Amino acid sequence: MATIAEQLSSYAASLRFEDFPPEVVRQAKRMIIDTLGCALGGYSSEPARIARDVATSVTSRYPATIIGSGQTTSPDMATFANGVMIRYLDFNDGYTSKESGHPSDSIAATLTCSEVAGASGQGLITATVLAYEAFCRICDVVDVKSQGFDHVTIGCIASILGAARSFGLSQEQTLQALNLGMAGNVALYQTRIGDVSMWKGCAYANASRNAVFAVMLAQRGLTGPSPIFEGDGGFFKAVSRQPFEIEALGGGDEPFKIMECSIKRFPLGQYSQTVVQAALEVRQQLPDPQDIAQVNIRTLERAVQIMAGDSEKWRPANRETADHSMPYTAAVALMHGSVSQEHFGGQFLGDPELLDLVSRVNVEVSEEANQRAPEAMLCDLEVVTGAGQRYSSQVAYHKGHYKNPLSDAEVGEKFRALASEHMTARRIDALLDQLWHLDEQPHLSQLIRLLRI
Repeated sequence: MATIAEQLSSYAASLRFEDFPPEVVRQAKRMIIDTLGCALGGYSSEPARIARDVATSVTSRYPATIIGSGQTTSPDMATFANGVMIRYLDFNDGYTSKESGHPSDSIAATLTCSEVAGASGQGLITATVLAYEAFCRICDVVDVKSQGFDHVTIGCIASILGAARSFGLSQEQTLQALNLGMAGNVALYQTRIGDVSMWKGCAYANASRNAVFAVMLAQRGLTGPSPIFEGDGGFFKAVSRQPFEIEALGGGDEPFKIMECSIKRFPLGQYSQTVVQAALEVRQQLPDPQDIAQVNIRTLERAVQIMAGDSEKWRPANRETADHSMPYTAAVALMHGSVSQEHFGGQFLGDPELLDLVSRVNVEVSEEANQRAPEAMLCDLEVVTGAGQRYSSQVAYHKGHYKNPLSDAEVGEKFRALASEHMTARRIDALLDQLWHLDEQPHLSQLIRLLRI
């Protein structure tokens, strides 16, 4: 019987663009557009600046381009720099199941490796759908957070497969890339709890950097430890603590998992998307948004653990903690009527009136929400006024959820808003035209040029 790594590597080497129905190609383009918009939006951040500074200290015989700056470096370091930009705003898409995370982070690897390999737009789409498929299918069968590991441990697997497909590796080379990359990338969940640091936005980027490095080694003949999942010191024993099977992968009669990924409407953790939407709906009902005595939130246990599971979430000291704080983002929505990038700056983090409202937010676990998870992220939000009046809203599928999706036009509008700080409307139009017709592009050189600020 084939090992998990053999199953994944065989699938990766055999997958073809022709295997995708039109709706999957369209969805892949939507996700790539959304992800690159997030990268442009995160370009000016301090972590992105640091990542570019380190990346450009390296030169390579196989140069890869850094989004925005247009500078070149090695493929693995370009993947890291691009991945940090993609993730910084916490605005790129997500997937929720037994494990949750952001498969779009792997686009840092598939885009970079597709460029270096001289791949076509169809090649980039194929590698990207593959990365999503691997990430989501593994998230369906294993929960690594409960064992103290970060979801980017799974993300490394997805990026290995996407990068290997971009470079055209054989099944055996892809197998060795999995062995090499998984052995060296086991990430700790401490990244996302307590006082969250800048590393939160860098962790998947680093997993993808490790993935690309492993792929480059395997391409040249280096072998890795096996069986990497089933062995006495492998993934099952060390990380998941139990064996699992991947019963199906997309294609034929099986749907592709990229169709079950959701685009974010707000730049914050995915488990708070429904919370913020519910808060905004309640705010429209309030006679006076200043007259809030108490806010009661009921949602699924996983969301409470991640977004309201420690004291730092009620008084976040930095952006990374704030955008992963359910009480903070709910209070911002109720007080200001929106949640955008600016609301995570120092003037808001230190605002005594806002922090007072945050202190009046109560968060509880809802058994109904637990039962409906992971298909829905149900949130019941209630506001009690000083006079005792009660206003409430229930949201199960936020705008952007795959069951309540953004339109293509709305995806484009989000991209325009994120790119407008750095690009003219004319440049954005040209870039979007390239992306919506990505499957028609014989190579990626023009797209890469248009991504330069």
